[in-house]
Amino acid sequence: MRFGDRFLQLWRMRMASPWIVNGSRVLDIGCHDGEFLEYLGARIVESVGIDPETKTVELGNYSLLRGTFAPQSDFATGYFDAAVMLATLEHMNDIDGIAQECARILRPGGRVIITVPSLIVDQLLAILIRARILEGMSLDQHHGLEPSQVPKAFVGNSFSLLAHKRFQLGFNHLYVFEKDDD
Repeated sequence: MRFGDRFLQLWRMRMASPWIVNGSRVLDIGCHDGEFLEYLGARIVESVGIDPETKTVELGNYSLLRGTFAPQSDFATGYFDAAVMLATLEHMNDIDGIAQECARILRPGGRVIITVPSLIVDQLLAILIRARILEGMSLDQHHGLEPSQVPKAFVGNSFSLLAHKRFQLGFNHLYVFEKDDD
């Protein structure tokens, strides 16, 4: 990662972290190398990061698993307090299936915290990559996710929208959903 990638990553983490309640079990989907779980530190317990490019390791109050998150995952029903996808959902195909699986693995009142870029960001990132300011972190894997599709997948699929904020000069979106009581 280049400085620009780290800067944008830290900005996303700062937007998402206030929505994590102290003592939470967090599933960080698309965790990279576990930076967000490390950032949360002692605020979390028994948390897990999953990413197809990470190494499987135990790191104190969280572990990292090499793999992908998909419907019918091996995670226990109602185990997690929060599921986080920072700059991840735009890399995934089955958004409705992801929403349903999040509903299964979260306890009632659990939260899904998502950041997703606006579509124009891909063009801007391509320029910044050519200028060697960013690496772009798997830009080639984006599937053209329109941010307005995110609430459509989660609201009414066992979730209510708690917050939607634009940040990074309006180029990125933060969505926070809360799982309805069963």
